[in-house]
Amino acid sequence: MSGIKYKRIVLKVSGEALAGKEGFGITPPVIDRIAKQIKAVHDLGVQVAVVCGGGNIWRGETGAELGMERAQADYMGMLATVMNALALQDSLEHMDVPTRVQTSIEMRQIAEPYIRRRAMRHLEKGRVVIFAGGTGNPYFSTDTTAALRAAEIGADVILMAKNNVDGVYSADPNKDPNAVKYDELTQLDIIAKGLKVMDATASSLSMDNDIPLVVFNMNKPDNIVRVIEGENIGTTIKAEADDDKKGAH
Repeated sequence: MSGIKYKRIVLKVSGEALAGKEGFGITPPVIDRIAKQIKAVHDLGVQVAVVCGGGNIWRGETGAELGMERAQADYMGMLATVMNALALQDSLEHMDVPTRVQTSIEMRQIAEPYIRRRAMRHLEKGRVVIFAGGTGNPYFSTDTTAALRAAEIGADVILMAKNNVDGVYSADPNKDPNAVKYDELTQLDIIAKGLKVMDATASSLSMDNDIPLVVFNMNKPDNIVRVIEGENIGTTIKAEADDDKKGAH
């Protein structure tokens, strides 16, 4: 484990990242590519938990915009994250990586219910744990799930795996050629600059529990390993500036 910066991680994989170029549904070659990166990190002895989004199948916000009751639409989104989690589990286990899926809404025939101590025990035993079903509550995003689970299991970092985006920019780099990439930010910077990295609830949870985030491009091979080994790729978001921390002590 020498040379490893983070020993226990929560990897947040968006639904869009699982869909690949198609932009919708589950694309097995894309899932396999992500699984290979997770396996590489797992093989280093890092404890890996994963939170899957569901936007490649269904978004609760979209349903609400179409006139559905928001809570109902969000529950459908939670089920979409379970489908993604099962697909990722299957791919990892084909690569001989022991994996458990835990859902925040009970569905015992296909996955374990989320139990914090059991999740931590799985991690200690070298199993990858995939958290599905969001927080189990409507109105909360899977970004919030990632921040919540990271706090609960004592993760060292949340890795925000993005689809073809290599960090946080001042504007959309695909639309604005003058967009500036940030190497390092604080959660307060994110709020002050109005940057869309994660929602306010997720940011607050990360800040309150002093959990850093690293936003990086998932599509480049070995990027997760590079982050784990402390290489400065993407954008690192800290709870507060290092100078502020010094002043607080």
